[in-house]
Amino acid sequence: MRIIWFRVRSVLRGRGSDAGMSTSEYAMGTIAACAFAAVLYKVVTSEAVATALQSTIGKALDVPF
Repeated sequence: MRIIWFRVRSVLRGRGSDAGMSTSEYAMGTIAACAFAAVLYKVVTSEAVATALQSTIGKALDVPF
C-alpha cells in the first residue's frame, strides 16, 4: 500500500525534481529576448513612430492653459 501511495504522490507532484532551467533553455530565452528587443528597437526608431511622437508632444505643448 505504501508503494502505491508513493507512486500516486509522485504523479500528482510531477516526476521531475528539476525546478530551474538548463543552460540550453537559458540560451533560447536569451536569444528570444534579444530578438524581441531588436524588433522593438526597429519599431520605436521607425519614421512613423517618431512622427507620431513628435505630433503628440507638439499638440501637448500647444494646449492653452
